[in-house]
Amino acid sequence: MKIIIQKFGGTSVSTEKRRSQVVSKVKDAISRGFSPVVVVSAMGRKGEPYATDTLLSLVDNKFKRNNLQALDMLMCCGEIISSVVMSNILINEGIQAVPLTGGQAGIVTNENFSEAELVYTNTENIMRIIELGKVPVVTGFQGVTKDGYLTTLGRGGSDTSACILGDSLNAEEIEIYTDVDGIMTADPRIVKEAALINSISYNEIFQLADQGAKVIHPRAVEWARNANIPILIKNTMSNCRGTLINNYGDKNNGKVVSGITHLNNRIQVTIKLKDNKENENYRYLLDVLAKNNISLDLINIFPTEQIFTIDSRKKESVEAVLNNIKINYNLTEGCSTIALVGVGMRGVPGIMAKIMNTLVENSIEILQTADSNMTIWCLIKSRHVDDALNLLHKAFHLGE
Repeated sequence: MKIIIQKFGGTSVSTEKRRSQVVSKVKDAISRGFSPVVVVSAMGRKGEPYATDTLLSLVDNKFKRNNLQALDMLMCCGEIISSVVMSNILINEGIQAVPLTGGQAGIVTNENFSEAELVYTNTENIMRIIELGKVPVVTGFQGVTKDGYLTTLGRGGSDTSACILGDSLNAEEIEIYTDVDGIMTADPRIVKEAALINSISYNEIFQLADQGAKVIHPRAVEWARNANIPILIKNTMSNCRGTLINNYGDKNNGKVVSGITHLNNRIQVTIKLKDNKENENYRYLLDVLAKNNISLDLINIFPTEQIFTIDSRKKESVEAVLNNIKINYNLTEGCSTIALVGVGMRGVPGIMAKIMNTLVENSIEILQTADSNMTIWCLIKSRHVDDALNLLHKAFHLGE
């Protein structure tokens, strides 16, 4: 038995026309000899009646903060509706389908409501359905506690659901259907010359997703990578070949950079030793921030200063911690991180120099840099992001 996971996002199931395209993708999988397991998101986006954000608008913010268990129950409704509707359409098209919640599909989580994590999977029920020749239509984004409470898996949860099921069912492939043709070399809304990436490695797409690319969630990539199951990102509304994600990527394209992405709303924090000489907390600063659950990016530690970036949403928390321990600091707001990702840059000299020259020659100041074996980060002012992305995309010939 060859099992394939087919995940369809909210836009893919939002209209009757698009749901008919979903049916054609399921039929195609069956014609290729697969036993499909369909995973669906809630139908549509904010403002549409069954979208998750629309459902959330039915309760007030105080309730949301203080009743996470009930909130998860509400958020699960959108996917449940989507699962039943898609099952109805598949049955009308001659495909025996069975709607399942995440819990009925065997996804058992902890009780960390709104950000639940997998504890184990029990595939007996879903395997029985598959062996009967029926198509399970599973609600993405959700699971169940061992006591039967509905939970949600957090941002990107439907992608994660698909990859969890792919792992537990030993699927041969995971197809993620969305409203774009696949993974692009840059955000096509900003870089008009952005090109489709035919193939990319798990590690590269993990970095791109973690640094702002929104086609697939990094947690889902991690599940697929650990199980070594290829992922294919495709467009529900077209027959575009899409982007294949596997262990190897495309070793034959000859490019040192595979893609460029960015994160906005960053704040650079600079803390100088000369301003904090008499404060012993300076030495333990990173420990103090970690104990306060504050995540840092682009950390540079020098003999005379410490520099790092934070999400702008953490500004008040960081200021409260630093003020409490009487640390003098400086904030540079309105920043963005540009990330260039590619396994081809390993051991290749001159990549950073090319990036710096491209930006500096075009009057774009680089506030900070960092690098790993496949990613180079540059911090710049947000007002320069669009220009920087286009300049670097052209400099590394990513549109060719």
